Amino acid sequence: MRVAQVSFFVDPERRPAERLLEDWHSLADVADGAATAGVDVRVVQAHWRDETIERNGVCYDFVGVGPRQGAITRDARFAAAVARADADVWHVHGLGFAREVLGLRELVPRAPILLQDHADRLPRLWRRGIWRRGAAAANAVSFCAHAQAIPFQRTGLLAPHVRVFEIPESTSRFTPGDRAAARTATGLGGDPCVLWVGHLDVNKDPLSVLTAVSAVAAELPGLKLWCCYGSEPLGAQVRATVANDARLRERVHLLGRVPHARVEELMRAADLFMLGSHREGSGYSVIEALATGLSPVVTDIPSLRMLTGGGAVGGLWSAGQL
Repeated sequence: MRVAQVSFFVDPERRPAERLLEDWHSLADVADGAATAGVDVRVVQAHWRDETIERNGVCYDFVGVGPRQGAITRDARFAAAVARADADVWHVHGLGFAREVLGLRELVPRAPILLQDHADRLPRLWRRGIWRRGAAAANAVSFCAHAQAIPFQRTGLLAPHVRVFEIPESTSRFTPGDRAAARTATGLGGDPCVLWVGHLDVNKDPLSVLTAVSAVAAELPGLKLWCCYGSEPLGAQVRATVANDARLRERVHLLGRVPHARVEELMRAADLFMLGSHREGSGYSVIEALATGLSPVVTDIPSLRMLTGGGAVGGLWSAGQL
């Protein structure tokens, strides 16, 4: 069987294809994961310029259609890429590309199309008509947890014939390792040693996690919290919260952005992984933590409930209520 994975999102930073495969690691992880199961995988990625890369038996066809969202499938180069892929099944990343999916359906009138949710929100009211038609052109939709499909079904955005599958957004190449060696390599410590990997934003809710750390400081005097993050819209509040609480100043370490490869070693060094997410498509960092054998203590939201087997692995808590 040949499966084509399609992404209509054009990188606004205009990075070259080789760089995207490094920065968008899930793009290759998902393709390689399917390929290791014996599937012939082709990736068709909308891009700023034409580039083709062969890696681990997967062909990545970067199609230079530019930023013309909505017109991509009308581009002759994209149609040619679809013909080259000659796939039995089409796997489209994201639910927000209705016009593109309708165009793909015209190019592959009989092939099954699966749309995969990536933390997509319900569309605005004035976009629901085209969104509904795009979803109806597909045969199935996947969410990390069935519960995430309910709002789309209740609003009539998913037609009855569209099947819903429960599939995490990605896999991970991370593996378990020796904790003592990882602590020596990273300098992490604590009893317990708790790791955070996520943006410092309202959704990830670092302030609730800091409140919890402060509250248990007397009971767990050896606790250390180590935080890796990219964007930090709440960065100033987080730093002020830490600075103004003596129980946090000696326990919280803000590491900032770290290379993705180093995250694996940090996860191997930690005892617990913690996030305060109110909403996740799946939770890439939680998937990575599980891959290293690190126990997650995360919020009781549909995707994280599914990934942890309802809290059978690690623990769940109510978002914002630690």
